Amino acid sequence: MKAIVALGGNALTGKERKAEIKKQFEAMKSTAKSIAKMIKNGWHIAITHGNGPQVGALLLQQKIAMREVPPMPLHVLGALTQGEIGYIVQQCLLNEFERQGINRRIATIITQVLVDENDEAFKKPTKPIGPIYSEEEARKLEKSYVMGRVEGGWRILVPSPKPISIIEADIIKKMMEEGIVVIAAGGGGIPVVKKGDGLQGVDAVIDKDLASQKLANEVAADILLILTDVEHVCINYGKENEMPLTDVSLQEIEEYYKDGHFPPGSMGPKIEAAINFIRNGGKETIITSINKAWEALQGKTGTHIHE
Repeated sequence: MKAIVALGGNALTGKERKAEIKKQFEAMKSTAKSIAKMIKNGWHIAITHGNGPQVGALLLQQKIAMREVPPMPLHVLGALTQGEIGYIVQQCLLNEFERQGINRRIATIITQVLVDENDEAFKKPTKPIGPIYSEEEARKLEKSYVMGRVEGGWRILVPSPKPISIIEADIIKKMMEEGIVVIAAGGGGIPVVKKGDGLQGVDAVIDKDLASQKLANEVAADILLILTDVEHVCINYGKENEMPLTDVSLQEIEEYYKDGHFPPGSMGPKIEAAINFIRNGGKETIITSINKAWEALQGKTGTHIHE
């Protein structure tokens, strides 16, 4: 079986979303144990991940050091985070595989994702990156960045265009089929547009779940496994009549989505990715918590969405 495993932000940074390197390694060591169960049971996977905290930290480092070093654009910072996070994921997985006697190779692929330069997202930044700031800190930063209110404070907002296709999809598919564990489309991939006969990077951050869905369809994955910080998707979330979803048809989830149960800033992109994956030939999308990944694949927990 072939699967795309989309790691949520807390898989690497915890709920604080701080890009401290020690905490990233600690968080990934725990996540590696769940992934190792899949590998041990014969799954062929590619792992995707977010990069919001990491790319936000790099953006601020560029700002602080710009008098001494020429700053790099956001799309280059996205490439840097793919290397940074790929290294962390690779090493933690290799160490876990060694402990469990798993003989599988791992590789990170720097991944570009095609977007439309006329995407409306470029006119209205909505994607939060970096740490959470207080209102006082946000007021200082808004001189240089678009700031948006989130749960617990404020974050920097950047454009988030829709992914059209994964440039390196063919090589990722081939590696998966050869049994290599691939780390790809990190941070939603590096956004690029077509310019003449070539490609050119643009300043944006693509939603990781939507890029994961594109990759899943293009490599003909059976399962899109989205790992987040909740065990189930819920309707009426946070209300007295909150209800977890376990086994849901595509038609049902589309109706819930249209009814506004999944806000754009939280579960919305995951549900959109789930719908798109199945609409484009995928068998099943599973959404669950990181530590329940293997149990969800066995059908014991999580939200399962299918035709």
